[in-house]
Amino acid sequence: MSSGLPAANDLSGKAEHDNVEPVVGKQILVVEDEPLIASLLVDMLSADGHDVDTVGTGVAALERLGQRSYDLIVSDLRMPEMDGPGLYRALEKQHPELVPRIIFVTGSALDPDNEEFLSETRVPWLAKPFSIEDLHKFTQGALRRLIAADD
Repeated sequence: MSSGLPAANDLSGKAEHDNVEPVVGKQILVVEDEPLIASLLVDMLSADGHDVDTVGTGVAALERLGQRSYDLIVSDLRMPEMDGPGLYRALEKQHPELVPRIIFVTGSALDPDNEEFLSETRVPWLAKPFSIEDLHKFTQGALRRLIAADD
């Protein structure tokens, strides 16, 4: 089940049809502290044809992002050391070109602080739990948005 901000969260592309070629072969970084969820995200995104790496904290994500480039960053909001909002703020300062590439998956979007952060930044997000199809549509929409912005 996906939910979120009406305009900023709708990346699925309501006009998406079966004849649209899926975006494949992208480099994706998953930032998730729960090993089972991280593994599921890696499996789902790999099955969609992407090369997926994973780290468990925002601090580790910043280190990895300093070493290599990613087309998309899929991050949890709540994590130890540095949470999703902290990662976002650090990216704004250290790697502003990566800010449009971050999307969130979260089970805590309705927490008042998270709701305020998501509303303020308009970063796309997907609510946990989600289905394979939800994740596919969400990431495909995000990747298509990024490709269109580069054109």
